[in-house]
Amino acid sequence: MSETRENDVVGTPPARHGRLVSWLLHDRPTGHAGPHRPAPHPTHRWWKVMCLTGVDYFSTLGYQPAIAAAAVGLLSPVATLILVLLTLFGALPVYRRVAAESPHGEGSIAMLDRLLGRWKGKFTILVLLGFMATDFIITMTLSAADATAHLVENPYVPHWFEGKEVIITLVLLALLAGVFLRGFGEAIGIAVVLVVVYLGLNLVVVVDAIGHLLAAPELVTNWRGLLATEHSNIWVMIGISLVVFPKLALGLSGFETGVAVMPQVKGAPDDDPAHPAGRIRNTRKLLTTAALIMSGFLITSSFTTVVLIPADEFKDGGEASGRALAYLAHEYLGSAFGTVYDVSTILILWFAGASAMAGLLNIVPRYLPRYGMVPDWARATRPLVIVFALIAFVITLLFKADVDAQGGAYATGVLVLILSASIAVTLSARRKGERGKSVGFAAISLVLLYTTIANIIERPDGVQIASFFIVAIILTSLISRATRSLELRATAIRFDDEACRLISESLVDGELRIIANEPNARDQAEYEEKAAEQREVRNLPEGLPVLFLEVTLTDASQFETELDVRGEERFGYRILKVDSPSVPNAIAALALKIRDDWEVMPHIYFAWAEGNPFYFLFRYLISGEGDVPPVTREVLRRAEPRRSNRPWVHVG
Repeated sequence: MSETRENDVVGTPPARHGRLVSWLLHDRPTGHAGPHRPAPHPTHRWWKVMCLTGVDYFSTLGYQPAIAAAAVGLLSPVATLILVLLTLFGALPVYRRVAAESPHGEGSIAMLDRLLGRWKGKFTILVLLGFMATDFIITMTLSAADATAHLVENPYVPHWFEGKEVIITLVLLALLAGVFLRGFGEAIGIAVVLVVVYLGLNLVVVVDAIGHLLAAPELVTNWRGLLATEHSNIWVMIGISLVVFPKLALGLSGFETGVAVMPQVKGAPDDDPAHPAGRIRNTRKLLTTAALIMSGFLITSSFTTVVLIPADEFKDGGEASGRALAYLAHEYLGSAFGTVYDVSTILILWFAGASAMAGLLNIVPRYLPRYGMVPDWARATRPLVIVFALIAFVITLLFKADVDAQGGAYATGVLVLILSASIAVTLSARRKGERGKSVGFAAISLVLLYTTIANIIERPDGVQIASFFIVAIILTSLISRATRSLELRATAIRFDDEACRLISESLVDGELRIIANEPNARDQAEYEEKAAEQREVRNLPEGLPVLFLEVTLTDASQFETELDVRGEERFGYRILKVDSPSVPNAIAALALKIRDDWEVMPHIYFAWAEGNPFYFLFRYLISGEGDVPPVTREVLRRAEPRRSNRPWVHVG
């Protein structure tokens, strides 16, 4: 009787679902055991989860060398080296720290929420979720569109595929959604096969290309000579590479999803649920291994492609445009191997959206339901898969499956998320007094800030698309918050031993009388005045025992919470104390819980508030207070439809 079970739905009758609804809501790996920590997920070995996040990260090999060559020509290896250095000494250390400080899949956004707090933190999160939605949704649509482009351009594909890019892309997105409707396990299994095959084929291509360079060293000598002719010294080369570096920023994708899917990573059997050291350690392995693999491929592929492929082939319409490694596969390993490579590229580009879908399915339910900013069904995986797939369909139709039109939005989303993560770890290090780390992370943040601003200036359409997602998320979140404000909002209620004793001693004839008191001075005069007022108004006998209930307001921007009820005797009065982000919802939830556990009918006594009711309504939505009596009664009415079983609300 002194403690509820986790996830008790206080006072709510059991829901009855049809077969389809039950199937949709059955798979709920994104559910939670309380407002702060999600319930356990089916977990997998870290290298398998790395493949799920890597379908996006590694798939950029399909176009990254060609983008670098088209942007800076002979300087492609230098610019790529800068990208690799920022990856290994910038993004990787940032996200290794994010993994340690946010081990339940919330990512860097959760760190900013803790650092900023209250409504300021919530609105920051909504804005960042807008950029995250831009990144992840565009990852799905752009990758599917890119896979379609590779498919249509293949010489073995029937010519009537041309002009059907939108339809093919929609089919690919539907197939991707179908995989996730089956479950995360199926998605990870497919990702492992695709990544292993794709990296293996790329390894063959790169090793063969290096072999050709060793057999013809004059090619490297010619490249170095042309490089020295075009650029006077190494500092000029570095300067030019830094200027065009934002164009290569797509090579940084994958880190945010790496920490977003942390709940899927298997940890140690003895992991502390609050700080799972084994899961953190394995996630760091995931991030480090992926970064090292990608860095090795980026350096070798950028060098071999720029040396072996004629410069004209990288231009628009050239055979190496957007597919430099595929060009080498066909040129040096034959059409048969090249076709196998093309098929592998198409498949991994199609499934690159899987890492984005996985990130969305892990991130969204950890924020918006807890803030009351989406319907409660958003905790379930399958409905979210359908919603995200529909959004991807709309984006594909709007952009007509055009890869170039979506590239700016993709890069903007990636860079803003990495920038926010670097700022979050900088603030965290500074708050903990880690001077050296805070300076280092601040330097990384400045580099990423420059990259983000430069990308936005060059491709402003990315911010425009992100702004649409941000506005949509904020509007739907606020509407949902308002419509759900009258829910009970207590995920669990616990009474300490003293509270249980006071409740039991205050029972009279199957009834319990509770006086709601707004705690102010908490002196003897306050309790005497409040008790006398209610006894006079309600004609309560002098000897009849009463309980005072005091709700102390916490962070009103939170929606759900666990309630810990503490008992206290003060100046001869029995008092129940509880902290909550909303006063009337907490009172209603406590009344229903007392009714059920003690099998009594609570009577709750209030005094009318003086003031404008519209002001009180606004105050309730923002601060969790307002005109408490009528809101408490309405919360009770919605939670308990049977009037005879509903706790009494008295106002005088």
